[in-house]
Amino acid sequence: MAAITITVNGEARTLDIDSAMPLLWVLHETLGLTGTKYGCGIAQCGACTVILNDNAVRSCVTPIARAHGKRLTTIEGLSADATHPIQRAWLAEQVPQCGYCQSGQMMSTAVLLAAIPDPTDADIDDALTGSICRCGTYMRIRRAVHRAAELMQGGGR
Repeated sequence: MAAITITVNGEARTLDIDSAMPLLWVLHETLGLTGTKYGCGIAQCGACTVILNDNAVRSCVTPIARAHGKRLTTIEGLSADATHPIQRAWLAEQVPQCGYCQSGQMMSTAVLLAAIPDPTDADIDDALTGSICRCGTYMRIRRAVHRAAELMQGGGR
């Protein structure tokens, strides 16, 4: 067991926990944050994507020790009431079908838009490569990313 200090969605937390435990399980089992989904367990599907110090990481294979002293944002940290521009864009473009991959897709989008405020289709495709949507809503996802970019720049549709 180790004392791990981490800021989760803006709240500083100190956890006495096995430092090798995957971040995803810490989120679910210790912190009760279940918006981040378990998909494949081998970092191939993207459902478990969270933001760790401004980088998209797969929480299913990231040990909690890697998060020590860092900032972590989960889907719950974007907005609790779906008012974040990315969430609003997702709803406006009717992206979710089953919804399972969506938290990971949105977290990857948040990292993309922080780096490239007005992304091209190629930028979006590159940033979301590895985030698998079994329902195949990729065209809606791309439209939602563009809409979120507009909303974040003060535009609106």
